Order: sequence, then structure tokens, then C-alpha cells
Amino acid sequence: MLTKDFDLLLTPALERRKPLEAALAAEGTDCLRLFNGVAEGLPGLTVDRYGGLVLAQTFRDSLTPEEVPALEESLRRALPGPFAFAYNHRGKRATESFSKWHKPAPGALEDFICREGGLKYVISARHRGIDPWLFLDLRAARRLVRGSAKGVSALNLFSYTCGVGVCAAAGGAAEVWNVDFAQSSLDVGRRNAELNGIPAERFRLVNEDCLTVVRQLAGLPVAGRYGQKRRYERFQPRSFDLVFLDPPAWAKGPLSAVDVQGDYQSMFKPAVLAAKPGGRVVATNHVAAVDYAAWTETLRRCAAKAGRPIKNIEPVPVDADFPSFDGRPPLKVAVCEV
Repeated sequence: MLTKDFDLLLTPALERRKPLEAALAAEGTDCLRLFNGVAEGLPGLTVDRYGGLVLAQTFRDSLTPEEVPALEESLRRALPGPFAFAYNHRGKRATESFSKWHKPAPGALEDFICREGGLKYVISARHRGIDPWLFLDLRAARRLVRGSAKGVSALNLFSYTCGVGVCAAAGGAAEVWNVDFAQSSLDVGRRNAELNGIPAERFRLVNEDCLTVVRQLAGLPVAGRYGQKRRYERFQPRSFDLVFLDPPAWAKGPLSAVDVQGDYQSMFKPAVLAAKPGGRVVATNHVAAVDYAAWTETLRRCAAKAGRPIKNIEPVPVDADFPSFDGRPPLKVAVCEV
């Protein structure tokens, strides 16, 4: 990966983002993707800005020790204002530290507050996981949720740090359930809610396996994988006006497994059954190899088989800071009216 190429590619990338950046600033947003390498000339490299933090990431080949400071220097020449910088190589082994590739200045490792749509979110360059605490490609979906949440009940599955839940609550949702198996993620979600003055009585945090929860809400039985048994929190069946389903590409837990590419139906069926008649399921798929049309046809068949046919499906395009070379970005979002 040659940083001299980055120098040449960064300027047009920033120029292309000027209209979006102005629109985002007008709505109170100071976080965006500055460089999306797969579509802008350097596959495997991304650069994101979260307010006062600029975070560079590689996913396959790492930068060399000489390239890291050169990359930072290029960014400091091109970007306005002071900012902290960190570089994380996400191709590392689980036992390896990001510091093997870059040791940021101490100030870069503090928590930062970034803004999206005027809402505040806590962000950290490094923490227990590897994913940033706010996924920027999901911005358009969060915007949609916030704009249509007034008075609704919302179920946020695989909620991570509750960005979608915060948007629903800020949009006037009567109640929001955020469900995630990682307590550390929900702890960040609680901080995000507190930053935005969201009362705890409208913002429930459920630390549990998502499929275990949504199957109970849908009135379906819960069975462990391969006959495994585990205690879990019990819930009575109930339905929500809005169900947001944002699963990882693949995950395995004691009671369920997530396979977005091979078995999305196992998550989508209970999500549909947990939605009120006339409600909506907003479903996401992050796997680049999955075709939107084929995936949404699978959703239609699944819902029909469950006895809750989809009345309409609308896509939610990602914002322009996530360009794709073929017009088919990895993230796909479908709003399903049931």
C-alpha cells in the first residue's frame, strides 16, 4: 500500500464529499467517511472522522512503519482544524494489540464526543472490540428511524451501542428496547442515551441473546443449538411498531447462531412476527456478496410463509461518503411494511 498514491487520491475524495459534508454540517453532523478505499483506489484502507478524532483502518495488508506517519501527515495537510489521529490494523490476530502497528499520542486514546443529526455519541479509537462504536454507513437508516419514530414502540435487535435506539428515542418513540449479548456495548449505549437526555424509563437495555429474546416476543419456542441448555431471561409475547434487525455477518452463541448469508430467515421470521400488523421491520445485510434483489425476495418468501406477507419493501441507500465502484454498496437496508 503506497502512501504516495493516497496523497493523490485523497484530494479528489474530499472534493467529492463537499456537498455531502455541507449538508451533514447543516444537520449537526461532524462524523463521516473521508476515504473509502475499495471504491477510491486503495482497497483495504478506510479513513473516518468522528469529530475531533480521525481514525484510519486497514483490513487486509497493514501499513508499514514508514507509511503510518506519512498517512497522518497527508491527512493533516488536507483536513481543517486540529484533530487526534489513530491507525488500527483490523487484520491483526485476536491476541495482538493495535499498538503493534501504531502507538497514538495519549490524547488520541481518550473518549471523544461526535455528533450526528445534533445527537451526541461517545467514540473511542481503541476499546475491547475492534469495531468503531458508531457505524457511519448506517447513518441514513438512523436518520429514517428518527424521522418516523414519534409515538412508536421500537425493538432494536443486535443493538451494539444503541445508535438506532438513541435515534428512535430522540424521534419521540414511546419506548425503545435495545437487545445485545455484549454488556460492554450496552454500557456505551447507556452513555449515549444519557448524553442526549433520554430517560431510562423509555430506553430499555436487554443483555441477552437476540434470537432468544425475539423468538419469545414472537411467541416461538426457544431451543439451544445442538441440544445445549442455558438459563435466559424470560419474556411474554408482545409486538412492536418498529423492529430494527441489524445482525453481524456471522456469530455463534450458546443458544443460537447468526448466518446472514446462509440463513437470514431464522432471524427475519421472528422479527416479522414481533412486529404489529401495519408495522415495519427494517432489516440490514452487510455481506458484500449478497445481491439486494435476491435477498429481499428471500425476505418476501419468509414473511409469506410465516403468515405475515410483506406489503411493500423500500431500500435505504447509504450516504455519498460510502461510494461503491459498481453502485452496489456492501450495506443493504430494506424497510419492510408488514
